[in-house]
Amino acid sequence: MYQHITLVGNLGRDPEMRYTPSGSPVTNLNLATNRTYKGADGNQVKETCWFRVSVFGKTAETAAQYLHKGSLVLIEGHLRPDAQTGGPRIYDRQDGTKGASYELFATNVRFMPSGQRGEGGPAAVPEDVAGAPTETMGDEEIPF
Repeated sequence: MYQHITLVGNLGRDPEMRYTPSGSPVTNLNLATNRTYKGADGNQVKETCWFRVSVFGKTAETAAQYLHKGSLVLIEGHLRPDAQTGGPRIYDRQDGTKGASYELFATNVRFMPSGQRGEGGPAAVPEDVAGAPTETMGDEEIPF
């Protein structure tokens, strides 16, 4: 069996990089994907889906260095179900409603152009690592 997912979205916060006990870098990203459509009543509906993304190896270091809140990225990888529910992680929002987030282990991260960034223009990302596949690691090495 095979599972592959491709997402394009914006980061909801700055990347957070950590290291496994063996010293391998892991960067956590929060990715929001948006979809807009017309509802049955003809009004426009905006739907946002959140993903928790784990990036490993050299790509984790590059992502932590060059990405920031709001960055547009394309991420390829596979979904990982919540250990307790077998599905997405369910949580309570501040307004009391339920929400869900999905965990994705990234195998590829591509930085997308998103217009001007600060006064210096778009971020310069080394092409040799911007889309480089990431290494994967076992559950025992993930620091969270």
